[in-house]
Amino acid sequence: MSARRKSAVGLGASNNIKTKPTSMNFNNFNIKNEALRGETKGTKPATNPSSIKEVLTMMILHVCKKIIFFDTRLKVGLYIMALFLISLIGDFAPFPKTYFSRSDNLFNVYFVKIGWFWTLITSVPFLFFTSSVLNCGNRDKVLKHHLPRIAVATFFWFFWTKLFNVIENSFGRCNNRMYDTKQGCLKAGAFWGGFDISGHVFILIYSSLVLIEESRPIVGWEYIKEHLRMEEHKRKNPQDSSPSSNPLKSLDTNELSTLKVLYEKYTPSIRLMFVVIVVLQLLWDIMLVTTMLYYHRMVEKVIAGFIAICTWYFTYKSWYPSNVIEWPEAPGKCSFKYQQKAPSVYSTSTNLARRTSLINSKANKSNSDIPKFMGNPIYKSAAQRSELNANDLLPPREGKYDFQQPSPKFI
Repeated sequence: MSARRKSAVGLGASNNIKTKPTSMNFNNFNIKNEALRGETKGTKPATNPSSIKEVLTMMILHVCKKIIFFDTRLKVGLYIMALFLISLIGDFAPFPKTYFSRSDNLFNVYFVKIGWFWTLITSVPFLFFTSSVLNCGNRDKVLKHHLPRIAVATFFWFFWTKLFNVIENSFGRCNNRMYDTKQGCLKAGAFWGGFDISGHVFILIYSSLVLIEESRPIVGWEYIKEHLRMEEHKRKNPQDSSPSSNPLKSLDTNELSTLKVLYEKYTPSIRLMFVVIVVLQLLWDIMLVTTMLYYHRMVEKVIAGFIAICTWYFTYKSWYPSNVIEWPEAPGKCSFKYQQKAPSVYSTSTNLARRTSLINSKANKSNSDIPKFMGNPIYKSAAQRSELNANDLLPPREGKYDFQQPSPKFI
């Protein structure tokens, strides 16, 4: 056969071969559960976009929360340790005098000496706004269950500071024996010596701890907006039978609408007052360090610090959370638990159905779904791998050489 004839035969044979058109596998993009796709489409409202102002505000609030909500137990431990160490440095080590060592410095005259006034002027509006929102505008609950905390704190501040003065006047003595009282001794220009428990240390530590506790309702405050949005959508769509874990579901219609109005009205003021509280608490810590360095003796400062910490622990950690007495209640307590993360966009049943369908689709995956290269599968299926592992455990058949066995050793 000539070469020309051979080439013609080869060309005819090649024309008889039908090439299969290439097709793409869209199995990964198919939604096999059409009911699931119809269920999840548009079931929850979309979150409103955040403005640049809102983002910057949230960043500032995040930094403030990191500052003031420092671990309270660790903060109390630092207070106690600093009262010992820094006071020892101030008593025995020559520390250079600065502007803060003067008793007539600006911060001491206008802030520390009237420290409780600044604590009240910042904590009372914050408490009133937050408790009004959390109690859905119920003024009786605000006046009976939340404002009394400030009254109790003011009582202990007044009681301890007056007791410190009584102790100093009773056990002190003037270097000029002509005067028996502290006021007469100081007016005459003499020196009154006695056991002077530091009222400044007490006020600074106690005010800081009170501000920290009273500002705790701001934790999770942004979740209320998401809870309101989800609950309103749930009530506007009664046909939605998915289970709800929204903490606002126990509120009636009037309470829910009042909560929304007060939240939108007071939230800007609450955020501003919270930033002011953080700045004031930082100032109290700075002035506490200067008091440890320049004023009073170590024993007087340590006793004042222990009294402040014990008073705070008795009221905010023991009394208020125990509910032994109906009032006052702990900060942030209300009829719903808002300090938990908002529910997810999809309901629990939808997530469970989606997860189940994905598991079943993976379990029922056939060999045709495995990607191939040049007609051969790239990897073996799970069933083939399990079968191969089971065969590896069987002994080799007679008459056949097992290549997986190690080669024999000759001695």
